[in-house]
Amino acid sequence: MSDTANVRRIRSSDRIELAADDVGPRDAPTVVLLHGGGQTRHSWSGAMAALVARGYRVINVDTRGHGDSDWSPHGDYHLDSLVQDLRAVVADLTGPYAIVGASLGGATAIHAAGAGIGAAAIVLVDIVPEPEMAGVGRIVGFMRANLGGFATLEEAADAVAAYNPERPRSSDPSGLMRNLRLRDDGRLYWHWDPRITQSEPGQHHAVVQRSAIAMAERTDLPVLVVRGLKSDVVSDAGVAAFRRILPALEVANVGGAGHMVAGDRNDAFNASVLAFLERHLPVEAVA
Repeated sequence: MSDTANVRRIRSSDRIELAADDVGPRDAPTVVLLHGGGQTRHSWSGAMAALVARGYRVINVDTRGHGDSDWSPHGDYHLDSLVQDLRAVVADLTGPYAIVGASLGGATAIHAAGAGIGAAAIVLVDIVPEPEMAGVGRIVGFMRANLGGFATLEEAADAVAAYNPERPRSSDPSGLMRNLRLRDDGRLYWHWDPRITQSEPGQHHAVVQRSAIAMAERTDLPVLVVRGLKSDVVSDAGVAAFRRILPALEVANVGGAGHMVAGDRNDAFNASVLAFLERHLPVEAVA
C-alpha cells in the first residue's frame, strides 16, 4: 500500500530524517506503526491497509538505521534516541493516537510511555518487559550473521528460512528485495545499519524493565500484548510478570504464529489489533 506520494520525511531532534508512510484521513485517530529490529515499514503492509480501511490515519515509520530512514552518523540506536524520534513523529498530531510496536518497536513504545509520551493506547507485538533472553539472542544472532552480504537473492532466502523453518517458504523470494540493497560490490545487504547490533540485548532489557514500571503508573493507558503462541521470545512467565505490574494488561494469543506475528498470521493479527483499537480508540468518537 506504500505510495511515494504519501511518504513523509520527518526530522528528529538530532537531525536524523525518518521516512514514513502517512495515509488515511487527517482528522481520524492515528495509529503509529513501529517495526522490529532488522525489519522495515513494509512489514506492516497488511496491517496498514486494514487500519486505513477501518477509517484510521496511519503513520508507518522506518526506524532510524532501517529502510529509507537515515543511519545515525554516530551509531546512536539507544532507546532514548528512538523515543526522541517518536516524539518527532507525533509532534504535529492534534488528536488521539495509538502506538503499535513490534519487538524493538514495542520496546520503544514501553520506554516512550514510561517517559510520559501521550499515547491513548499501546499495542505490543510479541514483546514484554521480561522476554525470554534465549529467543532475543536468536534474533540478535540472525542479525549479526551474514553482515558480509549475499551473493544471490536465494542465499538471503536461505538465511531467512533457516531462522524461521516453520514458516512456509515462498516460491518467489523477490519480496525480500524490499529489505535488501544491492551495493557496488555486487552483493546484497540487509537494508539496515549493522551497528544496530553492537549493543548487547541486556542494555535495552534493563531500560524497558524500568520504563514498564513507570508506564504502569498511567492507569488510564490501555495496553495489549499480541503474542505468537509459537514465539520463543514471549512466554507464559513473561506475560505473568507483566501482569504483576500491569493488572489490566490485555493479551491476544495468535495460534500458529511465531515472533513475527503479523507476517505469520496477518488476518488474526489484524483482527486482534482492530478489536482492541475499536474499544479504546474508536474512529466514530473523533469523526
